[in-house]
Amino acid sequence: MKSAIHTEGLTKHYGDVVALVDLNLDIVAGEIFGFLGPNGAGKTTMIRTILDEIHPTSGRASILGMDTHEQSVEIRRHIGYVPGDLAMYPNLTGGDTLTYFANMRGGVDWAYVDGLADRLNADLSKKVGDLSSGNRQKVGLIQAFMNQPDVLIMDEPSSGLDPLVQREFQAMMREVAADGRTVFLSSHSLSEVQRVAHRVGIIRHGRLVAVEAVADLRSKAIRTIELVFDTPAEASVFEAVAGVRDVVVNDHHVTLSFDGHMESLLAVVADRYTLVDVSTEEADLEEIFLTYYRDGTS
Repeated sequence: MKSAIHTEGLTKHYGDVVALVDLNLDIVAGEIFGFLGPNGAGKTTMIRTILDEIHPTSGRASILGMDTHEQSVEIRRHIGYVPGDLAMYPNLTGGDTLTYFANMRGGVDWAYVDGLADRLNADLSKKVGDLSSGNRQKVGLIQAFMNQPDVLIMDEPSSGLDPLVQREFQAMMREVAADGRTVFLSSHSLSEVQRVAHRVGIIRHGRLVAVEAVADLRSKAIRTIELVFDTPAEASVFEAVAGVRDVVVNDHHVTLSFDGHMESLLAVVADRYTLVDVSTEEADLEEIFLTYYRDGTS
């Protein structure tokens, strides 16, 4: 598949501070890619490097096959960007701000822009300096989407948005991907990422420690499972299953923690008991995410 964002050995040092270490990443067209990590993990440094706002210490990157340093001006024509530290001219209205960006890009479809404003419930008549942080963020999102870019790069884009607007924003990202375009979503909002992303990368202390499909990450999570049988159960039967822990048996009821595939657990159960009911607490990406930040995790 066509590569939208590609990095090879991307590294950035600030003096003795290592912000990014040997980052190798390939994001394909039509993908929503979530980039996860807490503040200071290296997310913003990676974005600023591939946008040629800062130069890497070593390594290289490309966007849509174009070198991010040698062809940075051409790349600007094909991307939309929401920085984490969004700043706009406070004395311009939201509408004036969008007109400014539209002129820089050689014009836009204003019917499409008006549709974006309606979807996000954005008031473009007020001065940016008079808007709340959430309403300023809406203007920032509109300017990123307005030229219908091939690649959207967004750093904490949901900051300040209320839940209904966040839901509409998520729909907008899905539409971009359905159109064969790409979204790079840098965030520490795990709930948002797991709703929209196809794959996620997890960065820890400047190092990429995992790149996996969201579905695969969820299957690895420890989940709580409750089983009800028609006869009393024995804890030893479940403790013998790989991935099972914390088994509690109360006559016909069994509660346990499990980080394997459900088929393996249910296969053992079917050989010994008649299952009356089963319930599971849905795996949460946050639990998986936190395991990558515990001491000793590589």
